[in-house]
Amino acid sequence: MAAILVAGITAMLAGFFANKAVRPHEVAAHGSTEVAAGSAAAAAPQMPDPVMALIAGADIEQGKKLSKACAACHTFDKGGADGVGPNLWNVMTRGKAAESGFSYSAGMGAKGGKWTYDDLNHFLWKPKKFISDTKMNFIGVKKPEDRAALIAWLRTLADSPSALPSAGDIAAEESALSANAPAEEASAPPATETH
Repeated sequence: MAAILVAGITAMLAGFFANKAVRPHEVAAHGSTEVAAGSAAAAAPQMPDPVMALIAGADIEQGKKLSKACAACHTFDKGGADGVGPNLWNVMTRGKAAESGFSYSAGMGAKGGKWTYDDLNHFLWKPKKFISDTKMNFIGVKKPEDRAALIAWLRTLADSPSALPSAGDIAAEESALSANAPAEEASAPPATETH
């Protein structure tokens, strides 16, 4: 009888210490949070971060440096010849697929309208996501600060530069692209206090 009692107490204590060491209830809770966060991130459409608020203060010289990667296909000077891609002088003030003499993809032609800050943000972020059949064979510019700098520099390449984004434009863009916020917050590590 004593042996059974000792075995029972040993098993109970082993279970107690194992439970404290592993903490299965916390593992389950963290696991479900990670799954929920992953599901929210997967469900949220992938969109570029807003850049309009950054454009007015963007580093134009940095944009010019970044454009060196674009120079393999584009020219930037007024009256410059088209290359593999169209000349980009006045790009911010002209329509999409509007450079005369350049053969654009059907998708670019169908997109219509003038280039806007929002369009350039989406296009420079991931060209193929903005226009699936674009001839632009470029993966995109990941960092919003770099896109803002490049767009700010492209804005200067004009006979008469377009107006900077208004407060209304900035608010509309931030609202439209706010789908990024939940995914970013879910993936961010918890904040810790420092004293």
